[in-house]
Amino acid sequence: MAMNPLQFFQEVRSETAKISWPTRSETLITTVMVLMMVAAAAVFFLGVDAVLTTIINFVVFGKSIF
Repeated sequence: MAMNPLQFFQEVRSETAKISWPTRSETLITTVMVLMMVAAAAVFFLGVDAVLTTIINFVVFGKSIF
């Protein structure tokens, strides 16, 4: 099924026109929300890492940082 390149690009343009693009405000809000969730996840995993490191040091080496 060979397609004419001109017809292909016309169909691509037609399909692109159907896309509902987000507004600038929606994009900004979504970006801020994603950055906040990334920061929250980073803090969470930092805490989990610190707790697990302390537990492993206590079990393996018999010492604690406290």
